[in-house]
Amino acid sequence: MRIKIFTTGGTIDKTYFDQKSTYQVGEPQASGVFERANVVVAYDVIPLMQKDSLDLDDADREAIRKAIVAQPADRVIVTHGTDTMIKTARYLQQIPDKTIVLTGSMYPAQYRDSDAVFNLGCALIGAQILAPGVYIAMNGRIFDPETSVKNVALNRFEEKST
Repeated sequence: MRIKIFTTGGTIDKTYFDQKSTYQVGEPQASGVFERANVVVAYDVIPLMQKDSLDLDDADREAIRKAIVAQPADRVIVTHGTDTMIKTARYLQQIPDKTIVLTGSMYPAQYRDSDAVFNLGCALIGAQILAPGVYIAMNGRIFDPETSVKNVALNRFEEKST
């Protein structure tokens, strides 16, 4: 089983530019995280775009969908910004017969205390064991995009309250 990891940007890939006193989406961080963790699962990282998820539009979501469909792999991870991750996950639900797990982080992967390492690890396990469908791996849980919400005040994903 070879897992395809599509990167789209988001906080997980952000880098702090001291001269500009700002963050910008940098190079994909997934490979570095998995190398440091000594991951032995076969995977390929495929960079698609380097955008903050607030800048993603439906044309970007369609490009992500087409890239996933074009790959023969049936186990997929998408790294994505958290602000519109749920919207993209719902868009990807039209893809049949693949297990697709979206993940990201609240803090850049380059930070020592980032949640990126844990979230990528959860996504990697999820991609290996979950049934075909689209999922979100955040905060130590696997979420259904139809019943999840980002709680901005608490900086975490949760199930929608009824």
